This record gives sequence, structure tokens and C-alpha cells, in this order.
Amino acid sequence: MSNFDMEEVKPRTSPKDFFLNLLSIAALYMSAGSFIALIFQYINIFFPDVLDSQNYGSDPLDAAYQAIRFAVSTLIVAFPVYLATGRFMNKDYLKNPEKRNLRIRKWLIYFTLFVATVIIMGDLIALINTFLGGEITMRFVLKVLTVLLVTGVIFGYYLWDLRKYKTE
Repeated sequence: MSNFDMEEVKPRTSPKDFFLNLLSIAALYMSAGSFIALIFQYINIFFPDVLDSQNYGSDPLDAAYQAIRFAVSTLIVAFPVYLATGRFMNKDYLKNPEKRNLRIRKWLIYFTLFVATVIIMGDLIALINTFLGGEITMRFVLKVLTVLLVTGVIFGYYLWDLRKYKTE
């Protein structure tokens, strides 16, 4: 029996696998950022800052509507790309379960978990700092909760995925 027979065969990353995984994560980041921006703008509209109208004479509602248009445009393109690449890769994983252990996939998932953790930490630091400074507002709390919710869902999903399929 050769050493090759005794070793576990590791899946090889094809260019297709590499770019599908990269596209999926890029689309996820774009979607998450745009969703957060969209919610932030609705918070800005429903909880206006009276001092915003004094910013260089610009209309804060006009700026909010422009940001909403851009966020929605990005979501219309990026989120379906994320869903489609995820669906395509999951079909491939059903046929080739060993592909769940591709290095690129694991690196991107762990990087995403790292980024989500750092964002959550920064968000909580900002919340505590603002609270201790006595400057906390409903608008600020809602934005903090938005970031916590979005990053928490992403973190939870990818952690669940790692545990479910026991990839290391």
C-alpha cells in the first residue's frame, strides 16, 4: 500500500471554484453594506437630526434619497448574484461534498467571521463610548442595532455552516 492510498485526498481548487467563492463573498459584502446603508437612510429620514439642515445648506432628505437609490441599485444586482452563486456552489457540493473543504472557501469563510467579529467589536465600542459620553440618541442606537443584526446574522450563518459540515 502506498503513502498515497493512506493519505486523505484533498480537493483541488479549480479556477471556477476560486472565482465562484470570491464572487459569492464579494456579493455578500456588497449586499450587507448596501442593506446597512439603506436602513441607515430610513433611520435618517424617520429620526432626522435637526443639525443636518445646517450642513452647507444642503437638503438632508435629498442626500438620503440619493443614498437610498444607490443602496437599492446595489442590492438589486449584488444580492441575486450572492444567492445564485450560493445555489450553484451548493448544488456542486451535493455532487462533490469534498469541495466544502476547499482552501479558498475556508479562507473566505474564516476571513468573513473575522471581519464580522471586528465590526461587532467596533460597533459595541462606539455604543459604549457614546453612552458613557452621554450623547446617545435613538437614531444612534438604531444604527448600532442595524449593524449588530446584519453582522450577527452573517457571523451566525457562516459559523453554523462550518459546524454543520464540520469543515476545519
